[in-house]
Amino acid sequence: MEVILLERIDRLGQMGEVVTVKPGFARNFLFPQKKALRANKDNKALYETKKAELETNNIHARDEAQVVAKKMDGLKLIIVRQAGEGGQLYGSVSARDIADALKGQGIPLERTTQVLLNAPVKTLGTFKTPVRLHPEVKVDVEFTVARSVEEANQKVAQAQAAEMLERAEDAAKLAEEAQPEGSEAEGEEEAAAAN
Repeated sequence: MEVILLERIDRLGQMGEVVTVKPGFARNFLFPQKKALRANKDNKALYETKKAELETNNIHARDEAQVVAKKMDGLKLIIVRQAGEGGQLYGSVSARDIADALKGQGIPLERTTQVLLNAPVKTLGTFKTPVRLHPEVKVDVEFTVARSVEEANQKVAQAQAAEMLERAEDAAKLAEEAQPEGSEAEGEEEAAAAN
């Protein structure tokens, strides 16, 4: 079935493109969510008359999403769950839980499906998942699953310390590589002379 896309859809196409999709996908997803129109003469003419309006609305929505993305930059969520001794959760953390935590932080999400969590989280720890605010705007959100807020803050502090140590090691390697070759040779000669 051929459809006209009314917005950009990953792995399908850009706004205004005529693409071929399976009939069930069109009937069950694209048409009810108003993401596409059936590609016929009348709808093509309708799209051409509303094209400027749709593009303006899309640009406005994208700009709003980018503002929210800047607000989310560096946001770290804490999700408290009960867990066993081995760190296995009694239950799991799903996309809905992350969406609720984002809403609690004042981030407006229209649908839970905007949180692109591949599989439910079933262990304690720190994780990242992308959140699609607009078809053209994605943000990675970091969240920590812990038994308590104190434990989560401790894990975040440990992760930050480990990251700072890793950056320091990388900086040391870069500084070592940036040294002129002559100074390395002199150092080797001095070491040989000392032996």
